[in-house]
Amino acid sequence: METKVIEVRRAALWGRSFIFIMAANALLFMVFEMMLPTLPLFVSHLGGGASEIGMVTGVFMFSAILIRPFTAKLAARMDKKYLLLIGIAICAAMTGLYYLASGTAMILVLRVIHGFGFGIATTYFATLATENIPVERRGEGMGYFGVGETVAVSVGPLIGMSVLTQYDFHGLFFGGMFILLLALLMAVFVSRKPHTGTVEDHPEVPFKLIEKRVLFPSLLIMLIGVAAGSIMSFIALYAAEKGFDKIAWFFFIVALASFAVRLVSGKMFDRLGPGSVLVPSAVFMGVGIWLLTQSGSEAWFLVSAAVYGLGFGAVFPAIQTWCINLVDEHEHENAMASFFNFFDLGIGGGAMILGLVASAFSYEVVYDIAIVIMVLYLLLYIGYARKKRNG
Repeated sequence: METKVIEVRRAALWGRSFIFIMAANALLFMVFEMMLPTLPLFVSHLGGGASEIGMVTGVFMFSAILIRPFTAKLAARMDKKYLLLIGIAICAAMTGLYYLASGTAMILVLRVIHGFGFGIATTYFATLATENIPVERRGEGMGYFGVGETVAVSVGPLIGMSVLTQYDFHGLFFGGMFILLLALLMAVFVSRKPHTGTVEDHPEVPFKLIEKRVLFPSLLIMLIGVAAGSIMSFIALYAAEKGFDKIAWFFFIVALASFAVRLVSGKMFDRLGPGSVLVPSAVFMGVGIWLLTQSGSEAWFLVSAAVYGLGFGAVFPAIQTWCINLVDEHEHENAMASFFNFFDLGIGGGAMILGLVASAFSYEVVYDIAIVIMVLYLLLYIGYARKKRNG
């Protein structure tokens, strides 16, 4: 009888809707990563300078952060699936329209609208995925859900640069639009499972800039964002300074390690609780960054990628699942809005501050600070866990 129950639960996790949500979410992040190294080149092509390029990146993240606190209110008035479709459609339309931009002013307008769509889509992808995962396997399911995002971080920039080299900007933007239209088609076939958190059950959903119940885990993911931002923003420059040329392999190994660890970390979360994943994953991230600063050869450079990937791959879905578990179903949007916004603030704000540090000192100092941040993360979580245990 126990074997049959396990089989039913596994079938429920790997249903059609969950697979489509996971795949469509991966495609959304694929296009996002394709644009990261290539859109600045387009802005430069239109005559924009460094300040315009910075604004193009900044307004996107700002608009995504701005729209997310409204997602719970929107979900109280309209089906989450339709809101997800609208978010993806906005992303697809804006991606194609970039090619028609005649100057940086139009690019900035499109980026603001694109950021709104991205903020909407990422929030509802996470909450709809949660609906299609059995509660007792939520950690495992959210770990699998995020695999596509991890892979996108690795291969998205490479695909973007390859498409740009071979097909120019029109191929890049229209190719990205086609990928997002494919994601939109997948999302159409997502079915919402019956649940108690209907619009009628909760007609008055309060607006929350920050969901207080997930404030502590959101602060932790912000620290993770700062440390991860140091890798995303400066690893290529650091590697060039050290004479390493296997940047693509670095990101590939990070993605591979992240995928491998999620096969076990989600199950650990479900069986043993958040601490079983949050503590060791932070240790792995910190050790991986330390190994990066000690790398005297490309072999150790790639070893640091594997260790760092094991940590980051486990910690992101663990904190995401923890946030979801702290609120009721009809409040998932508020929880995910806070989670993503704090993470984005960590990456964006951290990159800006650490960029100043790199200019004044060196990239090694940047990674020394990232290690200190991981130690701070551990101290905060251990203090929180002790307080919960004693109180």
